[in-house]
Amino acid sequence: MRLRELLNIDELGLRPLAGAETDDDLLDRAISAVPIIDRADPGRFLTGGELVLTGLAWWHEDGDAEAFVRVLALAGVTALAAGEVEHGLVPDDVVRACRRHGLPLVAVRPETSFSAITEHVLRRLHRQDGVGNLAAVVERHRMLLADRSSADLVLDLLRESLGVDVRVLSATGRQISGVRPPLRAGTATALTARYLAARRAGGAAPHVVTVGSRPYSLVPVRDVRDAIGADPRADELGDWLVVIEADTSDWPAPDAGLLDRLVELVADARSAHEQSKAALRDLAGRALELLRGTVPAEEIPVRLRSTAQSIVSGQLTWPREQFVVVSGQWQEGRPIPAAALRLLLEEALLQPDGPVRVSPQDIASTVDGDQAVLLTLVPEPTPDDPDPSLDCSALQRLLSAVLARWLGPTDRVCVGVSVPVDEPGNARRALEEARNALRIALAGPERVAVRGSDDLTTHILSLLPLIPADTLRAFADRLLGPLRDHDRRHRTDLLNTLRAFLDCDGSWTVCAARLHLHANSLRHRVNRIEQLTGRDLSRLETRLDFLAALRSG
Repeated sequence: MRLRELLNIDELGLRPLAGAETDDDLLDRAISAVPIIDRADPGRFLTGGELVLTGLAWWHEDGDAEAFVRVLALAGVTALAAGEVEHGLVPDDVVRACRRHGLPLVAVRPETSFSAITEHVLRRLHRQDGVGNLAAVVERHRMLLADRSSADLVLDLLRESLGVDVRVLSATGRQISGVRPPLRAGTATALTARYLAARRAGGAAPHVVTVGSRPYSLVPVRDVRDAIGADPRADELGDWLVVIEADTSDWPAPDAGLLDRLVELVADARSAHEQSKAALRDLAGRALELLRGTVPAEEIPVRLRSTAQSIVSGQLTWPREQFVVVSGQWQEGRPIPAAALRLLLEEALLQPDGPVRVSPQDIASTVDGDQAVLLTLVPEPTPDDPDPSLDCSALQRLLSAVLARWLGPTDRVCVGVSVPVDEPGNARRALEEARNALRIALAGPERVAVRGSDDLTTHILSLLPLIPADTLRAFADRLLGPLRDHDRRHRTDLLNTLRAFLDCDGSWTVCAARLHLHANSLRHRVNRIEQLTGRDLSRLETRLDFLAALRSG
């Protein structure tokens, strides 16, 4: 299609700003592809003959256009089509740069979508090339993806054109896009486990593996370096994989080139995915600083409500959440980069039918030294699901399967999980609980270990038989005696309230429902328990002391 033909389509309303006034022949240039480019460095996307569509997100002030337009002209681009939405009109700086370099410039009015322009061009290319200029069609779908359409459209195109099924998986086997139904969970996990093993062994992509009797080609999408920092070790834990149900090693050059274009497109989506998590990660970092700081306990609820509640949940009440802490070690004793483990855990928690029912917006994560810390919003209990919290056993099974071939004989990845907390005032205690559970995991022998509050309690209670019986009785009498005396004199039920509160893992709502009390009445009882014993029930060590006293008394 010629540029002149495109300008003559009345419904598009394209308006030439540069080129035609100096050389009318420039309008007879042919258009071979229609990429959308809104980066300041457009060179790697160009081969010549393109009509470049841009929303001008890269332009901020006079002088910005020179370098951008110069690259387009040197690459042999047919024309530049600039949208008027971003700045209200095309800046004069862009017009002057295009005139200096002899590059035709077209203004795209706000009512005209880039999709409409692309459709007109590609419909003409399709008629001319018969079964199709697939590279041009992929450019169309690059545009669709930029308009927040689904990448599934691109993968469907490849299925129709090349006769193969194509999917995009995370490093934990979660299907991000692609043909439906998804792969069986065992197959997806086996593919990602083999990919991680091949990456650690230094193998070159594409990685061709066989699962069952079917070959699969695994092509990594590694555009995650900004997310995990400068240290490239273990960055494969955050990779996405383009999975083709075929051996692509002998594909002809055109088909291999098309696959390369697809990987570039998915890399763009991968980068956008990481950028979308920036606010959540900032939230997690600020919340962690608050919890480990010197802020008085009574101020924590107010400060956390202004961060986690407003940014993550958008609710008017504090959301129910769990803390997850993960760390790992290579066999040499060196830590596995925490930023890579963060990406792995984020994906593991999103696994369909996985350890917990959450969405990407429910997870805020950060890095704290050699540990990754995740704040995970979990669903409220319902009659059908009274305990919708993170399943430690399911998470351990998933991570063990994914990392089976990646971890060396003495490498380790360990995870600690807190109980869900309903009150922001308990957040500090929950974080401490998750870290204590992580210590229990690290003390065990498994290469992959996930431990929660039940494991921590079991560990503490397993030590009780080692303490002399008379010492335990004296400890229980000293700690619980004030409550027994108060119950006897005032006919209250503080001891049973304490037992129920610990059984409910400190959850105000669950405990109040169990005791058929209003939440304020429960708070009054717990405050009275703390006054009589001089202990703070928001602290993990206090709860363990009370639990040991109740078990031994």
